[in-house]
Amino acid sequence: MNIESKSEVSAAELASLENGFMGHPKPLRPLFFTEMWERFSYYSIRPLLVLFMVATVGSGGFGFDEVTASAIYGIFAGSLYLAAVPGGWLADNWLGQERALWWGSIIIALGHLCIALSAMFGMTLFFMGLICIVLGSGLFKTCISVMVGALYPKGDSRRDGGFTLFYMGINIGALLAALIVGVFKEKGMWHIGFGVGGLGMLASLIIYRFSAKKTLNRYASAKNITPEWEQSTGLFKNVGQWVAGFLALLVAIVILVSTGIMPFNPEMVAEYMTYVIAAVVILYFAVMAISPRLDKTDKLRLLICFILIIGSTLFWSSFEQQPTSFNLFADRYTDLNVLGFEVPSIWFQSLNPLFILILAPIASILWVKLGNRGLEPSSMTKFALGMLLAAAGFALMIFASKSILTADGGLASPLWLVGSLLLLTLGELALSPVGLSAMTKLAPKGMQGQMMGLFFASVALGNLVAAFFGGHVSADKIEGLPGLFTTMTVFLVVTAVILLLLAKPINNMLKQSEHADQAS
Repeated sequence: MNIESKSEVSAAELASLENGFMGHPKPLRPLFFTEMWERFSYYSIRPLLVLFMVATVGSGGFGFDEVTASAIYGIFAGSLYLAAVPGGWLADNWLGQERALWWGSIIIALGHLCIALSAMFGMTLFFMGLICIVLGSGLFKTCISVMVGALYPKGDSRRDGGFTLFYMGINIGALLAALIVGVFKEKGMWHIGFGVGGLGMLASLIIYRFSAKKTLNRYASAKNITPEWEQSTGLFKNVGQWVAGFLALLVAIVILVSTGIMPFNPEMVAEYMTYVIAAVVILYFAVMAISPRLDKTDKLRLLICFILIIGSTLFWSSFEQQPTSFNLFADRYTDLNVLGFEVPSIWFQSLNPLFILILAPIASILWVKLGNRGLEPSSMTKFALGMLLAAAGFALMIFASKSILTADGGLASPLWLVGSLLLLTLGELALSPVGLSAMTKLAPKGMQGQMMGLFFASVALGNLVAAFFGGHVSADKIEGLPGLFTTMTVFLVVTAVILLLLAKPINNMLKQSEHADQAS
């Protein structure tokens, strides 16, 4: 690419490129809308999946039982987060961020097309669509965040605000998706609902190709920089051959499973995935704990990361009940008639992004004000607070499920779900951004990428555990619901108490280690 000098760009144009989107670099705007429509595409199929798979064949679904459908969803969501780790590696070392994002977008769009066409061509095409979305998201997920970060030089105070705007785009996409596809679900038009997600991904592709790409290149030219998003390390050879080999193996597995030659048990696969991911995380930290290349302070930092990752797994195992147990609860056991209007059950999935849009700016201001007064709690304390808020949300669901049992066949008030989702959102705001920040802040030098990968692994684990619990919402198991929600509440409270007890001594140990390192 030809790089123009700054002298060839007018001062007005440079100012527009630097502050052209609400005081942020102009390329943030098309990236905002690219991400918004990609998230719209994902969140349009997310709430439909379990309900579609458990719907009877006569009503257009697959007729799976709740446990199988939830296990399949858990494998899909867990794999999607795990794919971000190799996807980010391929972007760094082979494709570059821009090409990875472009090809990831195309693969996601292809996945939506497969799902929409599966109504005519069968179940195999549906699952091929899910696989494509996982593979494409693995490339897309990390790349667009890296590209947003590359717009801000080191020390630019606008960076956090830019990512806050970017996060708002994600939630606008999620909010719109749930509201739109909920209408199609109520009419049994499953594949039109899935097709809407494909249109969202098409919009994302078009915005990126004809707006974001052009604006990014113009921004790089005006700033006289070589675009970070076009670079790759090039350190590894024959990566393309390894990728081709992996894809060939994946196609072979799909053929063997679809023809019945290779048996596939979703519950068993989800269970073993959980064990393998947990074992890899524990083994990684165990190896690092005895590694001679890390000093005492680094090992203490890794210990804190390990504790936070355990807490994150438990939190996401509760939070990700939304597309499984909460979705089934809303669809089957909640009174959806509000003032004479029948509310689509999927609309409850729009509450979390709506609450985020309203409450995220308030939470951000609160942390800043507490920080200015020296009262901002530590990362562990914030984690514990997030888990206690999630526990309170599940406590409400205990009462909601008991209200069904005592009403002798009646339905629960929708306010139970609204209150529970509000508390879970407050918990997310206390925990999720803090977790991402803590991983980058605490990770020893040269290990930031690995810590982020492990944090994504905790989200994947949470989805798999959520799928296990979420499959137990059915008519023959309704008596067990209060016990299920009580188990989740107790887990969260116990973990939060442990984090609170460890917060002060670990912070003191960390400060002492840092002082000792500075003195030496």
